[in-house]
Amino acid sequence: MDAFTTGLLQRIRATETDLSRARDEGDEFLVDVEQGELDDLRRLAAEHGVEVSATSVSATSVSATSV
Repeated sequence: MDAFTTGLLQRIRATETDLSRARDEGDEFLVDVEQGELDDLRRLAAEHGVEVSATSVSATSVSATSV
């Protein structure tokens, strides 16, 4: 795995964690910010052929899974 892929997957995991925390705290603004960041990172991953777990945190799911 190259540095780009490793870094991207790290950022996705961190953003998923931050999104879960924002949801747990009820911070709707931060949820929107983190969801936007996660969407951007997933798009970037798809554009570069990096596979990301489909069961990761999303707009409807709160639990994170390992990537």
